[in-house]
Amino acid sequence: MPYRVNPDRNVPWNTLPELPIDKHLYEDVEIYSQLGNAKAALGRLQGRSIVIPNQGLLINSISLQEAKASSAIENIFTTDDELYQAYSEEQIQQLNGPSKEVLYYREALWEGYMYLKEEQVFDENYFVKMYRIVSQFNDGIRTPIAQIVIKEGGTGPNSGKVSYTPPRGKGVVEAKLNNLIEFLNDDKTYPIDSLLKMAIGHFQFEAIHPFRDGNGRTGRIFNIHYLTKKGLLDYPILFLSRYIMDHKEDYYAGLAGVTQRGSWKNWLLYILKAVEVTSNITYDKINDIVSAKDAILKAIIEDTDIARPESLVNAIFTQPYTRVKHLVGGNIYAENTARKYLDQLTDMGVLEKRVIGKGNYYLNLELYRILSE
Repeated sequence: MPYRVNPDRNVPWNTLPELPIDKHLYEDVEIYSQLGNAKAALGRLQGRSIVIPNQGLLINSISLQEAKASSAIENIFTTDDELYQAYSEEQIQQLNGPSKEVLYYREALWEGYMYLKEEQVFDENYFVKMYRIVSQFNDGIRTPIAQIVIKEGGTGPNSGKVSYTPPRGKGVVEAKLNNLIEFLNDDKTYPIDSLLKMAIGHFQFEAIHPFRDGNGRTGRIFNIHYLTKKGLLDYPILFLSRYIMDHKEDYYAGLAGVTQRGSWKNWLLYILKAVEVTSNITYDKINDIVSAKDAILKAIIEDTDIARPESLVNAIFTQPYTRVKHLVGGNIYAENTARKYLDQLTDMGVLEKRVIGKGNYYLNLELYRILSE
């Protein structure tokens, strides 16, 4: 049977169909072909990442870039410099501006990852937890009195006009979210490929729009967590929002296409292509980071008398900006030794020393270049 679309964008879509969607909407040669490409690229990324001795080198750096891109989709912009400096401070509450918002997104990536490791299932608490972190509000599922509508952005002729009105009413949002949660958790009743289920689940979450704010960021965090929950990635290191940011208009057009025309094929192809492309981007970044790390370690061993060079290199590749306190707090070196070694790497051209305010920050030039490309 055909998919029941939203008949009036100005009226709450309380008839949003429950999951699962009918098989004919995704059993398609082109969709399955793109699914194969996405799974191959994701599998290659997973295979590459698991053989890296210290995955912490990737986790911090790539998750920061995912957080930055996803926040930019919501017009929360920050520069790489601002973001990395803010992250090196380690105290989000003391920060201001866009960098703070981005770091809350990164915090949600890790809090949700650990939550699912412990609870083993998606539930309402998971989604509320993610929403509260990214939005910094303390409420939960929006109440029926919240007159939420989605309006067209930009400066075109339709700017400011209502493009979508999500479900609303007593118990309506909760019921639809519970249906989504059951669909995500029950693979026996709903035996759909995990990547297709992620794409379907992401649309459904955005259509339900269960919170007053932060639905886009929460939905994109869910994408990464679903992949780790299903064992397709060990850690949340896929730079998925990069593709969405680069093809932002297509992302919103895809959501609207399902809502208004039942065009599931275009939406599924879009998300599967995003997985393929960003898996390849992340794979290349991992290789570049590992190569840079190995080259720098080799130079330090051959040209200096620095003690415990592996620990030092691991530290400077954990995040772009390193401070003396990071090495001291990590019990790697005493303060004077840490400062001496960081200055030594600066003289070698590995780091660039920047004085910001009253503090010294040491920028890993190669890591910064790789992440900024």
